[in-house]
Amino acid sequence: MCESILSKIATDFVGLALQNREGPDVRWHYAAGNSNDKYKKITVRYGKGIAGKVISTGSPITVNNFPDNIYGKALEYPIMLAEKLLYAYAVPIFYKGAPKGVLLVGRRTNKPINEGEQNIVRQAALSLEGMISGLF
Repeated sequence: MCESILSKIATDFVGLALQNREGPDVRWHYAAGNSNDKYKKITVRYGKGIAGKVISTGSPITVNNFPDNIYGKALEYPIMLAEKLLYAYAVPIFYKGAPKGVLLVGRRTNKPINEGEQNIVRQAALSLEGMISGLF
């Protein structure tokens, strides 16, 4: 799915993070366009970083001009640092009505994605909702 989104949208990075079955922590599991494998080692607390904030609020988050204009410290956004992203758009993935995952698209430039591209990301997140049921 990450590769599919990468081919549909002119973006540099697509990642999928899921909340752990046990406990509130969130891990990045899958990526496309990644510049390294650091994402596999990233775990964030519920409510922290992009993934933790999206899961805690159940709402999409946009980060522009990273690390300016962020709430908190840059170190709380490890996926942005690891992939050298300046822009990110992240949407929740729901399981049984609760946000349990995050689909993120990012760019290494500060060019935002347009509304049509945001719709593609939201539709992909809806598709993933059916696929992740076996993980919980």
